[in-house]
Amino acid sequence: MRWWLRAIIGILGALLILLALLLGSDLLVVQYKKPVPASRYTAATAVPAPPKDTLVIMTWNIKFGGARIDFFFDCYGDRVWMTKDEVLSNLSALLRKIKQVQPDILLIQELDQNSKRSAFVDMLKYIADSSGLPYAVYASQWHVRYLPSRGLGPINSGNAIFSRWPIDTAYRLPLPLVKAYPWWYRFFYLRRNLLLAHIPLPNLPNFWVVNTHLEAYVPEPDSTRYFQIRLFEQVLDSLTRAGAIWVAGGDLNTVPPGTKKLKDFDDNACKEKDPTFVADDYTREVEWLRPLYQRYNEVIPLEVYQANEADFYSHTVNGRGWWNRRLDYLFSNAEWRDGLVHQDSSKGGMETFPLSDHAPVTGKLIWRSKSRD
Repeated sequence: MRWWLRAIIGILGALLILLALLLGSDLLVVQYKKPVPASRYTAATAVPAPPKDTLVIMTWNIKFGGARIDFFFDCYGDRVWMTKDEVLSNLSALLRKIKQVQPDILLIQELDQNSKRSAFVDMLKYIADSSGLPYAVYASQWHVRYLPSRGLGPINSGNAIFSRWPIDTAYRLPLPLVKAYPWWYRFFYLRRNLLLAHIPLPNLPNFWVVNTHLEAYVPEPDSTRYFQIRLFEQVLDSLTRAGAIWVAGGDLNTVPPGTKKLKDFDDNACKEKDPTFVADDYTREVEWLRPLYQRYNEVIPLEVYQANEADFYSHTVNGRGWWNRRLDYLFSNAEWRDGLVHQDSSKGGMETFPLSDHAPVTGKLIWRSKSRD
């Protein structure tokens, strides 16, 4: 692209931002500055499941159906968009894994709705219509009506909860924004959130599910992710005080207490292109999740994880490498059985590494409350 054309596009973009700020509206980026009801979808064939004594819970960051395509933001490739055939093929593979697990409750992060990068496929509808989990709610964390950078265009991406039973109440609770970024960058940046859903089960009427995807790259000394974790914890404490049984999880973008590998991961390709770029150094935050582990139950007990942490790694950016850290969690104030990170066919019965940059995490939830004060 010629320099003068880039300059014109930059000027027009700046004018659009200024116009949006002056109007104080969601002209370009939906702000979500206060708690709002979550959007909903129910499959046409929805029929509530019969009562169950235990629940199979699953959480998965599905990378907006991008599988192991090398996108520009990971510094491994230059892809910006997918074709519709690519998206549907990737979603079909994700769906095969979901059907293999047969979860009763499914937490999804990085789900796209009508985004140009994922060929405008409505993934909420796709999964609800095809997975046996017909009741769904959604909370956007990146809703840009048009993003000029690299021609990304419209983006609507966020968190979703799917259920075999009707969802009574659901709302989106905003989380703090990263203050260290320049105002113009922060304007277009992600709005992290907690998605809360009340699912009155036939034999457990006060049951809640919380799904989140916390901040990823936070420049030091910014502690936005720490405050997001604390707010997450406060919400869970409130649900416990209200007598609810709950499950909460998602991609927390930090590691469990006692993790040995804290930095210098082998998938940080962005460092090669930008020597000043710092990502995924968890040294100062290795204890940030300890209060959650002390008060509640994680699907993989901490002592089990610490004994052999590599068995429970759930993320890597490098599609030609292997899982190299754990970022994905399921907490509850009830008991877990059979916690598993589905790394491959030997741990979960199906290869998952080609399907996303995160591995799914599952467990069976037992009713009896086990919160600890």
